[in-house]
This record gives sequence, structure tokens and C-alpha cells, in this order.
Amino acid sequence: MTPLPDCFCPTDGTRVPAGSLAWCCPVCRGPLDLDFAPTPAPLKSLAGRVNSLWRYAECLPLSAPTLSLGEGRTPLVPLRDDISAKLDFLMPTLSFKDRGAVLLAELALRLKPRQVLADSSGNAGTAIAAYCARAALPCTVYVPEGTSSKKLEQIEAHGARLRVVEGDREATAQAAREAADEEGVFYASHVFNPYFLHGTKTYVHELWEDLGGRLPDVVVVPVGNGTLLLGAALAIAELHGAGLIDRRPALYAVQSAAVAPLAHAWSAGADDLVGVTPMAPTFAEGIAIPRPPRARQILRAVRESGGTFLTVTEDQIRHAQMDLASRGLYVESTGVACWAAVREGVLGGRSGVVPLCGAGVKTGLARA
Repeated sequence: MTPLPDCFCPTDGTRVPAGSLAWCCPVCRGPLDLDFAPTPAPLKSLAGRVNSLWRYAECLPLSAPTLSLGEGRTPLVPLRDDISAKLDFLMPTLSFKDRGAVLLAELALRLKPRQVLADSSGNAGTAIAAYCARAALPCTVYVPEGTSSKKLEQIEAHGARLRVVEGDREATAQAAREAADEEGVFYASHVFNPYFLHGTKTYVHELWEDLGGRLPDVVVVPVGNGTLLLGAALAIAELHGAGLIDRRPALYAVQSAAVAPLAHAWSAGADDLVGVTPMAPTFAEGIAIPRPPRARQILRAVRESGGTFLTVTEDQIRHAQMDLASRGLYVESTGVACWAAVREGVLGGRSGVVPLCGAGVKTGLARA
């Protein structure tokens, strides 16, 4: 079994040794990154490999997986000539969060904690609960009040203990982080734990493979905590560094106009969040994050890619959800945000791919 890589703090450089249950930088309490710089395999060597995200073994920080539910390898279908959709709602738990959750559960199996703990607005918690069930690991999931009843039902069905926190997503995260400091707890955080990002990056490795060794001009991603965007940036850097792509696509980050702290910082030309973003109701509950801990990294990744931020209104979300449904794709309201942002020609004829991140049965229709 390949040794685990160390973690480090991207802010102050503090190192955390492999095998530690520490979930954040012990100095600044910020999220961690992984000291891991893999070289992806060339396209022709992927033929005949396992039909899951584990086919990109050279790029994953864990080897010899035992928990796979067949996650990954989701279809890519055209929406129009210049834009395709990647159907990441066709995952075992019906959201893209399975990409990172399988790595966190696999890591937890190796670290042998007494308890796995997660916090979520729904989909990440569901994914962690499912993979902990597969691994027979005890799991507790913290969620904010008002979380979709279908998501709560799914979490409990997988056998996880549910903790509904009074207040918003920020209050939920704070409660979970306090519990995560207890001895023997593995905090399966899709925000703080860098293994999650190395799972979500397989989204772009799949795009590259399915497009015959290239990437679109623009990769459009929804951004709340930024786990898909930062994973995409990792994969693009790996492929470009290995000479497997000759140019880097632009990253277009999409937020709900109701809760858009990163888009506001971008408009201000800032390197970090500016001011205070109040929590507001939005159909895009999964990306309604007022203070994403990796804000600086997200803004830098978009800037370095030559990309930008886009915001979508509640009406745009509703109309995009119905438009996709009319095309046979029933997607949850958060998961349609990217299509809402680009369906009216924002890309200017450049090729792009949007992720459809969660199934519509998780939230139902967005209604005025």
C-alpha cells in the first residue's frame, strides 16, 4: 500500500504529518492542502481499466481502494452545439459529492477513528453517510435546519446519526468543527480535507478522456465552498504539467445572486472576501455559503485560468430547471445554476461543459 502524503497549510506552510486526525492547520485553523504532485497516465493507457474514477490511479493519493460503489465515469451529453452537460447526478448517491466522499471514507478506514463526522447542506452529508455505511464506519452528519427533507431521509437511510442545527449553514459548520476537535474523531470535511479535492478533480480527468485528450474552452462550475472548482484546477494543472493538454481552459465560477461573496470579491478586484455577506433564501441552497474557507484559493484559481464569476437570479434558476426537464434531465435546483448562467450565450460560441451536480428528486422543482 502506498504511503500517505503529508498535508500542509497553503497560508503559512505549517505541515501536518500523514496519518494525523488533525483537520485544519494547528496555527491558523485554515484548510489544508496535500503534498502530492502526480503525473497522469497518457490517454492510450486508460483502455481496459476499471470503469470508475479509480481508473486514474496515478493521480489519486490512495491506492488499492476497497469501498468503491462504481462512482465516476458519468455521461457527457450535448445541450447545444457549443455546450455539453456532464451528468454527475448519475452517481450512487445522486450527486457529484461521491467523487470526494469515497476518498474520505477510504482514508478514514486507514486511520481507524472511533467516529466519522461531517457537516453539509445535504449532498455531501449524504455521500459521506453512504460511503461510511459501505465501510461500516460510525457516522454523524450535521445539517442546518431547513435542509431538504428528501436529503435528510437519505442520510438517515444510510444509517448515519443526524444532527439538525438551529441556524444557517455557517452555524452548522461551527457546531461540527467544535465536535471535530474531540479525540478520535475523523472530520470528513469536504471543505477542509484536501483528499476531497483530489476526488472531485476526477471530473476533469473524465472530461479530458471523453473528449479524446482535450478539454473545452471553458469549464463552468457552481461555487459555494469551491470543492469542484479547486478539484478542476488541480486536474488541469496535472494534465498541463504532463504535456497532455497544450492549453488550460478558463474556469467560469457560478454563484447565486442571493448569496455571492466570491462574485462580490471578484467584482471588487480583491484577493479575499470583502465585507459581510448575509445569508438569504435561494433555490441554490447547495452553494449558499457566505464565508467559504478557501476563498483566496478559489479567487486565485479563477484569475490564473483567465476565467470569471457569473451570478444567477432565482428566476434564471427556475427557468433553467424547467428547460433541462423539457430535455429529459431532471436536476436539483442548485445543480442547474451553471446552465442558468450560460444558456443565453455568455460563452460567445466557445465550447463549454456544465456539470449537472444533483438529481431533481433531492429537492423537487424550484417554485416561485
